[in-house]
Amino acid sequence: MSTTPRTYDLVGIGLGPSNLSLAALTSREPGFSAVFLDRKDAFDWHPGLMVPDAEMQVHFLKDLVTPVDPTNPHSFLAFQVEQKRLYRLLVTGRSKVPRREFEQYCRWVSQRLDNLRFGVTTETVEWDGSAFLVHTTDGVLRARNVATGTGLTAKLPQCAVGHDPETVFHAEQLMRRPREFAGKRVAVIGGGQSGAEVVSHLLASEAQRPARIVWGTRRTNLLPLDDSPFVDELFLPDYSRHFHSLPEAEREDVVRRLRMASDGISLSTLQDLYRRLYDLELLEGGGRPCRILLDQHLTALTRTPEGLATTWQASRGGDPVHEDVDIVICATGYEHGMSEPLLGLKDRLNLHDGLPVVRSDFSLDWDGPAGHRVYVQNAARREFGVADPNLSLLAWRSAVIANSLLGRERYDTGSVSTALDWEPLGSDAPDPSRPGAVAAGRA
Repeated sequence: MSTTPRTYDLVGIGLGPSNLSLAALTSREPGFSAVFLDRKDAFDWHPGLMVPDAEMQVHFLKDLVTPVDPTNPHSFLAFQVEQKRLYRLLVTGRSKVPRREFEQYCRWVSQRLDNLRFGVTTETVEWDGSAFLVHTTDGVLRARNVATGTGLTAKLPQCAVGHDPETVFHAEQLMRRPREFAGKRVAVIGGGQSGAEVVSHLLASEAQRPARIVWGTRRTNLLPLDDSPFVDELFLPDYSRHFHSLPEAEREDVVRRLRMASDGISLSTLQDLYRRLYDLELLEGGGRPCRILLDQHLTALTRTPEGLATTWQASRGGDPVHEDVDIVICATGYEHGMSEPLLGLKDRLNLHDGLPVVRSDFSLDWDGPAGHRVYVQNAARREFGVADPNLSLLAWRSAVIANSLLGRERYDTGSVSTALDWEPLGSDAPDPSRPGAVAAGRA
């Protein structure tokens, strides 16, 4: 006797903080069926960049659930209370906790949810006319809706592609296994937070300290993160709605102008790093441990009998800079692209410049039934601005998606108190605070 396979209300692909937030917010919905998949064997969060002193850049209350559901049992404060460490955290005076602690919190949440499946790789997603078919290494799942949170792809400079990954690698590989840096010449590429954390980590251990570090960046200086109060309003729901309503031609320029609101280096990191350089050079008398190349980008990387020859060029022109090194670490960020499992739906998606168009409820514009949607997490900076990759609006975005999935306003995702006016442009601008709100598109 044949049986009809189960159709889930939602299949989530990828279990970083984004989909973990969505799982936590929907976990208490009676009758809502969801399963979340991840290829990893257990939750982890950028393990290759988990250097010992790395600190969050957002307040610990901007966790998986608290901004939209402060009584949710999966909050950071609930974690702190259960671990009996809340009072000590308060004594530290911290508002931004170590990144390791946020990972511990997320792992704690993942262990409390019973609809997460680790060790399962999603291969592709297809539409069969009535449901999405999610093909995995553990079989095929049927879903009314899909939410992808598979993260971004590490980006390397073109001249760094194809080299031995033992000596030329992305910063996300730094801590994945023990590495020998003592006495080596190391080049670090990239002047953002990751680049600063890599350099700080290399300088921290006397036993593993490189003989020399060359740190190059295209930026005019090692610029701080702008988290001043009025700039911080870019990370409120009202600004995201405002940004979504801007003319498409303006959005890219706005993101570029506001880059340091999300892509700068924490002031505390800069202060610690400057003090470390001062101590090593002037107090310990070991000479300058790190040469910093500003306004320089890596143009050539060549293997030589002595190691690796790097060539740097300033944007203003002039003679190139040459440095011989043994190891190159690329803290060159990540690039946005279509999630690989969604390539099976590519012909049905509305694409712009090769990327899917994202609606106001974080679903993709596609030609299928309006009641079946593909949601994306951390893949809509073009539509929602600099806050989209940031953890600040993690819970709000998941709440918008949850409301859309449930077809009702389960969570209040409307306007909040602001010091600045961030109204959507035009009376017909879509409002993602309402469930099922859909921007103009083909569906």
